[in-house]
Amino acid sequence: MGHGPVKIDPAIERFNRMREEAYMNFKWTQRTSRTALWGFIIIPGALFYFANNYHLRWNWVGKRRGESLDATTPRTAPETE
Repeated sequence: MGHGPVKIDPAIERFNRMREEAYMNFKWTQRTSRTALWGFIIIPGALFYFANNYHLRWNWVGKRRGESLDATTPRTAPETE
């Protein structure tokens, strides 16, 4: 029985039990395999690839108006007005 004025709802109790025991009823299907492949291999691999290859591409330190953020372009002398 519940504690105090809280009334126990059997539907909520069944839902909570189902959620807690979901791993016991898991089965590998074509859909779960595809989701796991995308979620654990392809997307993280693509993020790692782009982060690894482009992390030095942009230089945000000490830039003035009109200067490029692209670190691969040669730096030119600032124009005086």
